[in-house]
Amino acid sequence: MDKNEVCVVMVPFIAQGHLNQLLHLSRLISAYNLPVHFVCATTHNRQAKLRIHGSWDPLSDPNLHFHDFPVPTFPNPSPNPKATTRFPAHLMPSFKAVMHLRQPFNKLLSHLSITTKRVVIIHDYLMSSVVQDFGSFANAEVYMFQSCSAFTAFWYHWEMTRTISLDDETEAVWKKVPSLEGCLTDEFIELLESEDTSFKKISSGTIYDTSKVFEEKFLELLKTEEISGTSKNWAIGPFNPVALTERKDSATESNRASKKVGTSPLINWLDKQEANSVIYVSFGTTVSFTDEEAKEIAIGLEESRQKFIWVVRDADKGDIFDGEERRIELPEGFEERIERQGVGVVVRDWAPQIEILGHPSTGGFMSHCGWNSSMEAITMGIPIAAWPMHADQPRNATLITEVLGTGIYARDWGRRDEAVAASMVAEAVRRLMVSEEGCRVRKKAEELGGVVRRSVEDGGVMRKELDAFVAQITRP
Repeated sequence: MDKNEVCVVMVPFIAQGHLNQLLHLSRLISAYNLPVHFVCATTHNRQAKLRIHGSWDPLSDPNLHFHDFPVPTFPNPSPNPKATTRFPAHLMPSFKAVMHLRQPFNKLLSHLSITTKRVVIIHDYLMSSVVQDFGSFANAEVYMFQSCSAFTAFWYHWEMTRTISLDDETEAVWKKVPSLEGCLTDEFIELLESEDTSFKKISSGTIYDTSKVFEEKFLELLKTEEISGTSKNWAIGPFNPVALTERKDSATESNRASKKVGTSPLINWLDKQEANSVIYVSFGTTVSFTDEEAKEIAIGLEESRQKFIWVVRDADKGDIFDGEERRIELPEGFEERIERQGVGVVVRDWAPQIEILGHPSTGGFMSHCGWNSSMEAITMGIPIAAWPMHADQPRNATLITEVLGTGIYARDWGRRDEAVAASMVAEAVRRLMVSEEGCRVRKKAEELGGVVRRSVEDGGVMRKELDAFVAQITRP
């Protein structure tokens, strides 16, 4: 079958991390000269394009076609930083609204099925109900995208089924896996269950934004579980660009200059710092702190006496373009003082995270351990101070700290109800950045990052997985 006789339809979920992953997967697949149709609500397509990481411009890709579909108007409440759980319950109205894409998706599929010999649908697990009618089109096939780590996906399904026996090593890991208590709201669990019902195990296989380099065991276990009705899965990660990730081995000016990843004031500031001397602090797009908690983090960063970049933003609303974002209050004079002393930078807008993590001066990452951020840190060879907040993050943090050994805990899941304290923040930063333990963890992270980056080269394990998937969807 000629490749131009196949088209791919991407159906992402609308949370930022999910949008980002499938947009980057679109970039990888379109490079095979395959047309890719990116289907989403109008507002969230705009969001995805605005926030794309790296130097790639999705609007300049001739193989990428965005389809903006309207969804019913939905309430757009601000996040509640005082909620009893960190899960972004305020996004539920938008999550429910996007389920109305089923009809426009079917209309697009009807058109594509006539004009294309094979229509390949890649959908986020949380969009299963939107694509469930694909069986009405004889030339359509569907692949599920799982947005979390293979580690987290396996334990979630094994916990429900217990269908296989664990070997001693895996049993020992299970004892360290945190419970799901406090990770999700009841309302979101209902959404998960409804999508699982819609899916009905009809997929041709599952795609993961991960790598066999470090998750092959859990990918093989997932094949045994056959969670999508088939044992086929493809680990095509990292989806994110890796071209910015050449890490230097010394702090010479010439070496530093040769590895610049941008020309913004933020990157210019990083260019002036020593190798591995800056900790990047960011908790993603779905976490809100109260002003009091933010002030404790600020004090802790200052007391750590380590240089830092801190992204201080409220969680996204369902529609990020509607209304003003809350400005988080920091200690009086804090921003002016750290700028004057040259010890830190506060970022209140969207931060170029890949460029920051890929910069030679960045030596650590305090993170919520969302899977996007985790994969980017792993790719860049950056150790993590893990502070999980909700959803898959506690189990991602376990993978990073207990299995891979490329991170430490800033605060483990068992301490999630404790008040945020400056002393905790300062201690975690110092442990990661300047302790012997931190040096050991950094060395592991750098070694793993190098292997992951090499895996995307011709003949590498990621490239072979991607080639195999493209061969599957373009088969005669």
